[in-house]
Amino acid sequence: MSKPPHLCACGKIVAHGTRCTCQIASTRARNNRHDKNRPTAAQRGYSSVWRKARKEWLAHHPACTMCNAQATTVDHITPHRGNDVLFWDKTNWQSLCTPCHNRIKQRLERRP
Repeated sequence: MSKPPHLCACGKIVAHGTRCTCQIASTRARNNRHDKNRPTAAQRGYSSVWRKARKEWLAHHPACTMCNAQATTVDHITPHRGNDVLFWDKTNWQSLCTPCHNRIKQRLERRP
């Protein structure tokens, strides 16, 4: 049995499990505003030196620490926030798969 559609804040009826076009547009606009103020990856320290260190780390630590799937990302356990010492501290690194990094880890970091 499928769930009924819901009413969006804009007044449109939207099928269950989907997002209204106004919500998608709002998310895109918010992301664009955020990206405009965000430094580039290189400015945040993710240079060719980082890419080489990341590749070596993943070769030695190939499994996601959260779900044991194939890891694709080297995550900083404690966010470095521009601190170079914390950025390069390998005891602060962990291997994560993309879903764990983009969903679980980001949700954990947003908590107060």
